[in-house]
Amino acid sequence: MRLRATDLADVLAYLVVLGLFIQLFPEVISESFVLALLTAILLKVVLEIVLAVKKAVVGRLRSATSLAGRVVGVVTLLLVLPGSKFLVLELTAVVFGGAVRLGGFFVVTALIVTVMLARGGVRLLLERTEPEERAG
Repeated sequence: MRLRATDLADVLAYLVVLGLFIQLFPEVISESFVLALLTAILLKVVLEIVLAVKKAVVGRLRSATSLAGRVVGVVTLLLVLPGSKFLVLELTAVVFGGAVRLGGFFVVTALIVTVMLARGGVRLLLERTEPEERAG
């Protein structure tokens, strides 16, 4: 696995969003900047895995020809989406103990949605600025 500039930009965006959540929501806690950075890296790794699983499930769902195949695909997708939030909460608790808390299910869901929006915004910004840098 190769580290790309977009991976670093993702971690930076995740760190900024996590910092905002730490400031705005009392139930989101990180005892230090280093722990917030490590949490952002953990979020990056977990969300990349979840996105790959989701992509595979959606691919199988689209290619399913039978009703049973589609039902299994939909049920799997419905398990993966909320399950990923619980995975983030549990991994954070296991890795960092009480030093980092991401709140409950709804706060972590808002955190992940915001992180994904920030990721998309940063990537869109990077895509728009790259051709200008090459031309200049």
